Amino acid sequence: MHYVVEGTGPLVVLLHGFPEFWLSWRFQIPPLVEAGYRVVAPDLRGYNETDRTGPYDLDTLSLDVAALVAHLGESRATIVGHDWGGAITWHLAATQPQLCDRIVVLNAPHPAVFARALRHSLRQLRRSWYIFFFQLPRLPERRLLKDGASLLRRIYLGNAVDRSHFTEEDVRPFREAIAKPGAANAALGYYRAAFRRMFQNRRGGEGFPRITCPTLLIWAKEDIALDYSELVPPTNRWVSNLTIEPVERCGHFVHQERPEAVNALLLRFLRSPPPIVDAV
Repeated sequence: MHYVVEGTGPLVVLLHGFPEFWLSWRFQIPPLVEAGYRVVAPDLRGYNETDRTGPYDLDTLSLDVAALVAHLGESRATIVGHDWGGAITWHLAATQPQLCDRIVVLNAPHPAVFARALRHSLRQLRRSWYIFFFQLPRLPERRLLKDGASLLRRIYLGNAVDRSHFTEEDVRPFREAIAKPGAANAALGYYRAAFRRMFQNRRGGEGFPRITCPTLLIWAKEDIALDYSELVPPTNRWVSNLTIEPVERCGHFVHQERPEAVNALLLRFLRSPPPIVDAV
């Protein structure tokens, strides 16, 4: 696993999403280091400089992050994740709560909420059309890699309100990373593994353990793929200590489109005192 690490202090792990790598956190790393945190941003399994060896299910991806934390000599960390990194963060907090001091999730629905929405919401099902397209063999890889992965800039621009952080120069490193041999297939492997698991589990996440650590959910409300009303309010059912922070007039890649707003929310949450739990 390739990762970037900077700073000293309490450990904060930043998990990127599709179709990115550690560089997607370039606006968050310096402020977090300046605020006194040790920040590590890995390339997740299959992305950029990390080995492209499956499987790509959430159990395996979560174990990767747990191993990274242990490798850095820590037993606990704050986990921050966007998109697929957010899905891994939810999974870690539910299945390995001893690892998570706090978690922050950006525009990634809780897996149980998302599974339920895909079964019961035609509106969210329509928004998630790309998941079904990604199940096809080879064709999605060819589309993603066509013309030097030029589709990535269209993805960024189509998912943004303010496009100033998504210039050709900004997007070029992500195009180059996804074009590395096997990287596109690995990235799509996340969707294929999740699709198989989601429809094998007919309980729709009902057995998912409740998350009890302090949790911040940052949600850009102009996300064209993930509906706020369908996916955010139900999260309270699965998380005991949840703070929801909507970001208006912003698209899916919220930490890049509105870094100042995200950084302010992130630092305020990290600096806040832990909640007082009443004794039984």
